[in-house]
Amino acid sequence: MATVEQQPNPLVEGLERLPVHPTTLVIFGGTGDLANRKLLPAVYNLAHEGALPERFNLVAISRADIPHDDYRGMARESIAAHSRRPPDEQVLEKLLDRLRYVPGTFDDDSIYERLGGELREFDEEAGIPFNRVFYLSTAPEFFPVIVAKLGEHDLERHEGSEVRVVIEKPFGTRLNEALELNRGVLSVLDESQVFRIDHYLGKETVQNMLAFRFANGMFEPIWNRNYIDSVQITAAEDLGIGSRAGYYDKSGALRDLVQNHMLQLLSLLCMEPPVTFSADDVRDEKVKVLHAIKPPEATVRAQYTAGMAEGKPVPGYVEEEGVPPDSRTETYAALRLEVDNWRWAGVPIYVRTGKRLARKVTEIAVTLQPVPHLAFEAAGSIGVQPNQLVMTLQPNEGVSLSLGAKIPGTRMRIRPVNMEFLYGTAFLSQSPEAYERLIMDAMRGDATLFTRDDEVAEQWRIIDPILARWGAEDGALPTYPAGSAGPEEANRLLSEGERWRAI
Repeated sequence: MATVEQQPNPLVEGLERLPVHPTTLVIFGGTGDLANRKLLPAVYNLAHEGALPERFNLVAISRADIPHDDYRGMARESIAAHSRRPPDEQVLEKLLDRLRYVPGTFDDDSIYERLGGELREFDEEAGIPFNRVFYLSTAPEFFPVIVAKLGEHDLERHEGSEVRVVIEKPFGTRLNEALELNRGVLSVLDESQVFRIDHYLGKETVQNMLAFRFANGMFEPIWNRNYIDSVQITAAEDLGIGSRAGYYDKSGALRDLVQNHMLQLLSLLCMEPPVTFSADDVRDEKVKVLHAIKPPEATVRAQYTAGMAEGKPVPGYVEEEGVPPDSRTETYAALRLEVDNWRWAGVPIYVRTGKRLARKVTEIAVTLQPVPHLAFEAAGSIGVQPNQLVMTLQPNEGVSLSLGAKIPGTRMRIRPVNMEFLYGTAFLSQSPEAYERLIMDAMRGDATLFTRDDEVAEQWRIIDPILARWGAEDGALPTYPAGSAGPEEANRLLSEGERWRAI
């Protein structure tokens, strides 16, 4: 009897474990919201997958003066509450056994002395120098303080191993602040040691943008002004500000999402093919895109008022707890941008984000030029609509392509249909959390999905004039009801015949 040849499983390719040097991960702000909800669960899931280095240590630093065991209990609760899978007790116990806690304020020299002692103890116990990754999960004002203290206590270098510093957003609140922070950080560290994190870049769909563009011959020939009519990048949230009033009222939608996440998405969408997919080659091309964008004149900002969300009444922004009643902070921002280079000249790129909108969705919609043939117009026919390629980042990661198809029957009637690809269906697996990928990349030293200093400067160059102009305006802010699609004023950004995609 003939034997059936075993076919290789295509889903296994690329999943092999790349060796990672023994590493000690230090989280500054270890009791904060980000550490509890994202970082600790991400580290646990990496441990569960067997992706952490064989020798791995975890140190948390925060102001709460509690013993190791109490912090381990807090970490256990955070992982149980926020992990994407139920914790395995054996894996969790092994991880927590390598966890240390150092209490103190970030400007206190004694915590760096104690931290240095813990790091040396790990090295001596194992008989090898561990790589060190310092993760700054703190308020932005502590970024320069911590980096300076690491330098003062000789923790920015370690003989025989690599030292890296991961810095959370926001990286400054204006262009001059960002440049000053860059100067301070780079006076202690080399650029190759600095990993400015943008968690959007860790999402599978964001990375898949590059695969769709550069691994498929059908897309690259049409990826230019001759075939693309317009682009819409949307990051809509149905929630309000929750307990973040202190941060959000100083930030606003433009700083919170557009300056970092959304400009990063735009640069990945519009970049030229890199020579290689190494960190610097990819980031070189992204910087070129940002450099080709002029600060826009066409902008809209607005603030949500009371309305309905999830079937119940919700307050307006200025009625939220902790928000000043005269606040002019925008909860919605929309821009019309253009990338002034050969590939994209004349193609409008619409960017919008807002809180308390009709639903939660983050997507990039690329609309192609309409076909010129109008012979398909007939009674009962929707007609030929421009093709759209839609990349959805959340809530359901995937890609869809709209095509014109004939409605069954004797007449030539046309309506749009969708070809869809969903990650969960195609790969029969759950996408890892963005922080899992990014923490792993930081430990490997792969900076491809992190932001370089010149990228940060270019992003602020685009956004800074908008902030200055908005700050000088004193008229009434446009508003939109909570639970709606946003303010009517956003429609004035669109070219004739265009409309926003439904939220």
